[in-house]
Amino acid sequence: MATADITTHAPRASFLHLIGAPFRALGRFFIAIAEQNARLQQVERLQAKSDDELAKLGLKRDDIVRHVFRDLYYV
Repeated sequence: MATADITTHAPRASFLHLIGAPFRALGRFFIAIAEQNARLQQVERLQAKSDDELAKLGLKRDDIVRHVFRDLYYV
């Protein structure tokens, strides 16, 4: 009975994978910065509130982003 010699090789990172690595790292960096943004944290806090709590603040759920960024985009 003949047996085949099977060898396995660890896959090498492709050229495109290596070229894309810095861009993926840069993307992760910008996401980390955005997640630390105080305005985005405020949006998340308001989104976590109930509709009744938002109504007491004079807000509707659809208006949260407009409210938080009102001085930048909605002049």
